[in-house]
Amino acid sequence: MNNNDILKKLRVALQLRDDQIVEILELVDFRISKGEIGNFFRNDEHPKYVECGDQILRNFLNGLVIHLRGTKENPKNPKEVLEGHKKTFTKDKKSTTVNSKEDKDNKSKSRPKTTNSSKKNNPKTPLSGFKFNNGKQKRD
Repeated sequence: MNNNDILKKLRVALQLRDDQIVEILELVDFRISKGEIGNFFRNDEHPKYVECGDQILRNFLNGLVIHLRGTKENPKNPKEVLEGHKKTFTKDKKSTTVNSKEDKDNKSKSRPKTTNSSKKNNPKTPLSGFKFNNGKQKRD
């Protein structure tokens, strides 16, 4: 088991997103981008796969201790922190499902209802309702 596997397992177990991992690493003054973190989670055969070094894993674990336990001056309860992760994780899932349902409702409401008789009386080409602008002026 290598450092990438350990980082992946911690990410899944603690339900962390890439931006949260960046914040945890910043707690120990270690700067890294979300893109670089994404490269650690790629498949071994992927061309942009990067091996997670000992320094990155060490800093992540030290930052994780501070993130979960807090500092001596400002201690935290790890259970409350983990529950907060779960709440944000479920909120994100609910918001995406609610938004998709709302979008479907809005799309169905915004469609004008037409009857078959109007289609027979006014034959149109399928593209007659679109305005094409290719940058050329029309001649009168």
